[in-house]
Amino acid sequence: MKRLYLVGGPMGVGKTTVCRELQRRLNRSVFLDGDWCWDANPFQVTEETKAMVTENICFLLNSFLRCSAYDHVIFCWVLHRQDILDGLLSRLDLGDCEVRAVSLIASPKALTARIEADVRAGRRDGGALERSLSYLPLYGALDTEKLDVSHLTPAEAAARLEGCL
Repeated sequence: MKRLYLVGGPMGVGKTTVCRELQRRLNRSVFLDGDWCWDANPFQVTEETKAMVTENICFLLNSFLRCSAYDHVIFCWVLHRQDILDGLLSRLDLGDCEVRAVSLIASPKALTARIEADVRAGRRDGGALERSLSYLPLYGALDTEKLDVSHLTPAEAAARLEGCL
């Protein structure tokens, strides 16, 4: 049986780092970061680009799910609304697949520290903190497991994700 890990969370919480660590821990695994399907300059959010990125993500995830080389498919993206999560799931071929949807969350203090470090390092723009903190409360309403990573290393968070199933 395949396992699909859907990992959401606000910008800067550590989704990519945790999922990379999970990929290292899981043999026969593949990882897709949703941001890779929407890496454009300039970044534009329109109905057309939103439809395109969803189509790209679903195409890749379905390809991974059908491929016999992989037992574990790991996907991360902001996933801050239930309709986004449900829309993706409705387009995936989930036969013989166990799905685990997890939202990584952190305290506002921990999230602020992480994003400020990213801004100082030039990995994020100055508006990232406000955007990320505004998304944080949205995860409470989602039908996902919540994993507070405020005081966890990426390895500890990945170990908890691995133990979820």
